[in-house]
Amino acid sequence: MPKYLIEFRFHGYARKYLKRSIFDVARRFRVKGVTRKRPVPHITLVGPFETREIKRVITDVESVANNYDLVNFKLIGFRYFNNPRGKVIYADIEPSKELEELRWELAKRLMKYAEIKEWDKRERFSFHATIAFKDIDRKFSEIWRYLKSKETPNINQDLLRITIIGTEGRIVCEYDLMLKRLLNRRAALSRRIWKKTIFRFRIKLFRRRLLVMIKKIFGWS
Repeated sequence: MPKYLIEFRFHGYARKYLKRSIFDVARRFRVKGVTRKRPVPHITLVGPFETREIKRVITDVESVANNYDLVNFKLIGFRYFNNPRGKVIYADIEPSKELEELRWELAKRLMKYAEIKEWDKRERFSFHATIAFKDIDRKFSEIWRYLKSKETPNINQDLLRITIIGTEGRIVCEYDLMLKRLLNRRAALSRRIWKKTIFRFRIKLFRRRLLVMIKKIFGWS
């Protein structure tokens, strides 16, 4: 049965910071778990999962995401966990209420017809972006000490697009929350359309900040 992922791909400074951290750890400690393939800093929202109803998945992603606008979250430091295949070091994510609700709504829809993992069936979810895994167990203590010695990141990020990934990590399509439209693979990779996404995001961000300022001035709750 075909396998898929639904993820958010970082952009801007957060993307550069995570990519730099991934390659820094890989070079310094000679580990290649994340860098064997071209690393794309991301948060997996649902997956991997199996289904033959990819059109239904696309419809559900579009339907759910269409109800959200600015979905903010923070990158707040480094953590790790153990899984059956070994340790995983990751950038910890502090989600907003909107991000938690969006992910859970997606998971609930998919579990009706797709084979999803146990961790996706729970409302409580660990949002994270992987930094190193697979071949790090023998060097874990050194890597962990190094990361903990670095300044703790505190980076704001907004979810602009939701990406559906298929075979061999190829983009099937993306839903753009700023443009409120579904993008095929070609459009998802278009720099011209990405510039439109960023432009719309900046307008929305300006309006949000302006509203916060007005509320403070007039003492509105």
